Amino acid sequence: MKKRLPAHMLLILLLVLCAGLLGAAFLVGSSGISIGELMALIRGDAPTAVETVFLQLRLPRAIGALLVGAALSLSGCTLQSVFRNPMADPFVLGISAGAALGAAVAMAFGGTTSAAGSSLAALLSFASALLTIAVVYTIARVHGRVSTFSLLLSGFTMSSLLSALLSLLMILNRDKMEQVVMWTMGSLSAMSWEKVLVVLPLVAVCAALLMLQARTLNVMLSGDESAESLGVDTHRARRNVLILTSLLAAAAVSVSGVIGFVGLMVPHLLRLASGPDNRTLMPLSLAGGAAYLLFCDMLARTVVPGRELPVGVVTAILGVPFFIVLLHRSRGSSA
Repeated sequence: MKKRLPAHMLLILLLVLCAGLLGAAFLVGSSGISIGELMALIRGDAPTAVETVFLQLRLPRAIGALLVGAALSLSGCTLQSVFRNPMADPFVLGISAGAALGAAVAMAFGGTTSAAGSSLAALLSFASALLTIAVVYTIARVHGRVSTFSLLLSGFTMSSLLSALLSLLMILNRDKMEQVVMWTMGSLSAMSWEKVLVVLPLVAVCAALLMLQARTLNVMLSGDESAESLGVDTHRARRNVLILTSLLAAAAVSVSGVIGFVGLMVPHLLRLASGPDNRTLMPLSLAGGAAYLLFCDMLARTVVPGRELPVGVVTAILGVPFFIVLLHRSRGSSA
């Protein structure tokens, strides 16, 4: 039997890692700001240019990365519990693509330069994400059961359809193409305090409500029949969790674009490390996803000298091999 690290110790380590990465994120960038200038900022006697770089560019970007990573990771954690499937996540199931299409529609027809435009993008992202997961779940459900194969197939099918619609939207709105393309690749370069203030309350409220469902999700892991025999309304619980999860994913996509595989990798690895109990896995997923995306964003800013990669490219490069290994293991265990 594998010996697991106590959940509270793992959570402390992840929080310390978040704090360390947050400090390191201040020093990573094209402007070459030094530790001495960071200390000057802490003392309050830094030049105005340094204050602008730290407080208006790097700090909101770092906090945004923490929030988006936490939202995507918790979304993946809850979806994996709801579907009892380690390969479920907002990206694989098409939720991210649906939210991206909603945001792209807002960009093409409503604009995102104003506060009203940002609100429209968030609203359409949520509505589109919610519709996507409802369609995916309906297609995948056969005789009251959702198999791994049907779930993945319906998710990839919806992702393909939504990607085609997104491509059509870009062709019909060529003047907005660059903006939409950056969204499809996922980027935190345009993160601002305004976007942080939009996503922060959504993540906080949804995360709190989802963690209140941890015990119910634990019961549902044993199957719908067992859960219902214990008095759990599985249909209502699943619906509520999917709504909250879609809102979380939509909130993340509405400020960062499509960033894949965070919700797949992080919860799965943490489940292996700490066990399947959602009462501990959920907070671990929040902290782990936050640290992971902040680390990936730092890689995106530094891996190519003089250029910045979309963070979604980095998470895909790291996530695709992980997904292939996970799929191979799943096939082996079901053979």
